[in-house]
Amino acid sequence: MNIERIRQPFIKKFPGDFSNNPMQRNTPKVLFATISPAGFDHPRLIAFNGALSEEIGLGTFEEKDLDFLVGNNLPENIQPYATAYAGHQFGNWAGQLGDGRAILAGEIENKDGKKTEIQWKGAGATPYSRHADGRAVLRSSVREYLMSEAMYHLGVPTTRALSLAFTGEDVVRDMMYNGNPQLEKGAVVIRTAESFLRFGHFELMSAQKEYKNLQELVDFTLENYFPEITSPDTQKYKDFFKEVCTRTANLIVEWFRVGFVHGVMNTDNMSILGLTIDYGPYSMMDEYDLNFTPNTTDLPGRRYAFGKQGQISQWNLWQLANALHPLIKDEKFLEDTLNHFGTYFWETHDKMLCKKFGFDELRKDDEEFFTNWQGLMQELQLDYTLFFNQLEKINADPSAIEATEIFKNVSYILLNDRKLKKLQDFLHQYQSRLGLNHSSKEVSLRTMKSNNPKFTLRNYLLYQCIEEINEGKTALLEKLTIALENPYEERFPEFSAKRPNSYDDITGCSTLSCSS
Repeated sequence: MNIERIRQPFIKKFPGDFSNNPMQRNTPKVLFATISPAGFDHPRLIAFNGALSEEIGLGTFEEKDLDFLVGNNLPENIQPYATAYAGHQFGNWAGQLGDGRAILAGEIENKDGKKTEIQWKGAGATPYSRHADGRAVLRSSVREYLMSEAMYHLGVPTTRALSLAFTGEDVVRDMMYNGNPQLEKGAVVIRTAESFLRFGHFELMSAQKEYKNLQELVDFTLENYFPEITSPDTQKYKDFFKEVCTRTANLIVEWFRVGFVHGVMNTDNMSILGLTIDYGPYSMMDEYDLNFTPNTTDLPGRRYAFGKQGQISQWNLWQLANALHPLIKDEKFLEDTLNHFGTYFWETHDKMLCKKFGFDELRKDDEEFFTNWQGLMQELQLDYTLFFNQLEKINADPSAIEATEIFKNVSYILLNDRKLKKLQDFLHQYQSRLGLNHSSKEVSLRTMKSNNPKFTLRNYLLYQCIEEINEGKTALLEKLTIALENPYEERFPEFSAKRPNSYDDITGCSTLSCSS
């Protein structure tokens, strides 16, 4: 691999702590601290994303490159570092946080001039590890590796995963924070993104009243990641904030489209570029439930539940607005922009639902239709992905509307005659609404097929995969990789099924913690 081409423009631009000291501490007035990965004596490769490696300019993997994949024996051109940021966690100001188990190798540029940051996760402690060891376990690493790639192929903006490797050491983790620590296999995942900058980076500089660094950070961000913003003076900061709001809204709508629940939408887990970042206690939806959260830490308040993700993203943007206020200095603009966010978000959300249902445009009565649909989904506990797969059949063949039996395997409860009648009444409403389309049935079906995945990476499948890798097997990993790379096709019919009841109460399937 072409690791000699990796550079670190960020640490040349901003003030940092170059001591290489991993002691956990506050690092005021700096944006990063240099740090060396821990080093691992017996690493072993589990998976490597060759297509991504070629795309970003790293090239072909060779056996000698395994050292780089876990942070061993790095060449002189790579000065690893961890960045400092702050954030609001579960609605409370948490102060300085930072890359606690992530270490940046730097940035690489491909032949087309596109730049990509490369980051190890689980390679050792940093000054920002907050009394932890900076390691990652196989469980969390598999989840990050597979789901970030699944989201990419679904068409959702996301960080991506380059590699997954055993470190050769065991790590102690109390998975559910209940006083039962256990040894688990350690692993390192390399993830990539155009940038890993978060809302929290800007919050930290503003909270510390480091306004010069704040301005330079925003200017750096504009120059490198928002080249379309060319307005002068303060206007460019206003345009920047508006664009971050738009990207954030579009991202969360995409989460709603595919049924993704992030689980821990703290401001330090919000990408300034509008990417899905930090795959922890996430879940894809099984039965549709607006109040569903997979994160045990989020109970009982359910702040980050599926249906609240739009509202929470707006709250997070208020915190970013506060951080950027010293540059923008216009309260009315910030308030108007944030108030408009809700209007834009829900209009975009409803247009997205139109596509899932095969409607050619959003009509004034659709809000009531969608509200009725949501109530039906929750009452009948219908599987989100499978429901739309079956709905395609109703669109393609109207006579199938009488065959409500096809939905029995989509529900997580027994559908009695009354419930089936309620479902059939809704399907008749759906047929009537389809009749208002100006476009052809073929166009409607194509729209549905391109917006409703056949495969989503459910937690029980991830659980099975992790168990198998722990046993030295990779057959399911390989199969899931094929499926997630082709989510709008049914490559493996056995994956087109609701979650088996046997996984309902298994930790790591239905419930996860922030250590997951």
